[in-house]
Amino acid sequence: MSAPLKTDSKPFLDTGLALFGGLTHRVADMSEKTVAFGRKELDLALYEMPGLAALREEYGDSKPLAGARIMGSLHMTIQTGVLIETLVALGAEVRWVSCNIFSTQDHAAAAVVAGPNGTAAAPSGVPVYAWKGETLAEYWWCTLQALEWPGHGHCNLILDDGGDATLLVHLGAELEEQGVMPEVSMGDSEEARIVFAILKHVREEKGDDYWRPMAKAIRGVSEETTTGVHRLYERLEKGTLRFPAINVNDSVTKSKFDNLYGCRHSLVDAIMRATDVLLSGKRALVLGYGDVGKGSVQSLQGQAAKVSITEIDPICALQASMMGIDVVVLEDVVEKMDVFVTATGNFNIITADHMKRMKHNAIVCNIGHFDNEIDMAGLEAMRATGEVEKIEIKPQVHEWRFTRTTHGPNGGGHSILILAEGRLVNLGCATGHPSLVMSASFTNQTLAQMELHAKAESYGISVTTLPKHLDEKVARLHLGKFDAKLTELSDKQAAYIGVPVAGPYKADHYRY
Repeated sequence: MSAPLKTDSKPFLDTGLALFGGLTHRVADMSEKTVAFGRKELDLALYEMPGLAALREEYGDSKPLAGARIMGSLHMTIQTGVLIETLVALGAEVRWVSCNIFSTQDHAAAAVVAGPNGTAAAPSGVPVYAWKGETLAEYWWCTLQALEWPGHGHCNLILDDGGDATLLVHLGAELEEQGVMPEVSMGDSEEARIVFAILKHVREEKGDDYWRPMAKAIRGVSEETTTGVHRLYERLEKGTLRFPAINVNDSVTKSKFDNLYGCRHSLVDAIMRATDVLLSGKRALVLGYGDVGKGSVQSLQGQAAKVSITEIDPICALQASMMGIDVVVLEDVVEKMDVFVTATGNFNIITADHMKRMKHNAIVCNIGHFDNEIDMAGLEAMRATGEVEKIEIKPQVHEWRFTRTTHGPNGGGHSILILAEGRLVNLGCATGHPSLVMSASFTNQTLAQMELHAKAESYGISVTTLPKHLDEKVARLHLGKFDAKLTELSDKQAAYIGVPVAGPYKADHYRY
């Protein structure tokens, strides 16, 4: 990691890190070997990310992102490294954090800091504040570092995944306007208390006009995922959104590719890396049958697992039924399942009481969002009273042994295996989605940042998806990788179905 600089700023909570210490980066390992490993993987990934490669070729000379100061909060993986260096190639200045305490690939972070033309000893790349296995306090410290902008004061665009950076700016500005600072103890979770602590710390060191100028300087945000989009629409409805937002998650070439095809690849990859358990013939329950759930079901079916799903939505439930998948209620099957996968984007999906009833050595993991789909707080409360014991098998793989149940071996307590501490299993226990899938997502992100940088003001305070012609452009940029050749409409054919010859070919309401 980088060496701390001398500063008058106080350390934040138990991190030992000053909030305003001016560190140029902070990663786990800046050794030559780690940087070289990361750079090689970045080069290999770029070949598998034709959308980003095409954008570099098309816009590398014109630099449409010149003047953009992009704060990124998105999993610091090799694929994200290709995104970051694409934004830089298009003219942007960039600072970055991971949006998950377990998802950083440390060699990716090191290589991005070093940059394509720098070295471990003389880095010339992008400031990155991320390492695998951060504490929550360190995670929020990292977020603030990337929002700070030496020489300018503030970023002017955010590229967010889950909405944490957007949340911190909005909450900070709101509290300044209200002239109040809630007590840290008022937070209803450990993470909420840490957020209040960082806002209080900033107020003490920077006064009561730190967040409002930052919010005013930000021209827009592009949001990667379902939960972050939900937060944006909530703010829009309440009239509290402060800048335009582009909903990248609901672009077809993001939601289908990342959520469906990406999860189809990476779920079983993560479970098998974590546990080495044979999935064939096991009973698996996927909770939620949206795009993430659909991909997760296909992933498990590919290993010949016996898969059921839970759903609240009758349309999704009917889709599952039409695919021959049983639609069940968790409470009816909790004792029977070998593997549980949450994929809802909601909270308290699997509770501590559910886990008390599970069979011995059931595997429990989440591929939805955050760590609250699985009731980790409830387990921690039981741990405090001695009802359950937490045993680390290896990083991000834990046995939770119940001490008072009687359906374990020899009539004693049973255990369950929880992966990635309830956070995204495919990033905590594996390497996330493959490069080609992320190329589609990140081409959307790059186009969204270009759109906001060019004309954010024309959007007003809104949450919008990218226009259909750009969604089709993302797909078009990837077809060559599959040697796919599109049929071309004649003028008469195009007129007959009422579309332009060059597209877009579907109405905005069309469901792919």
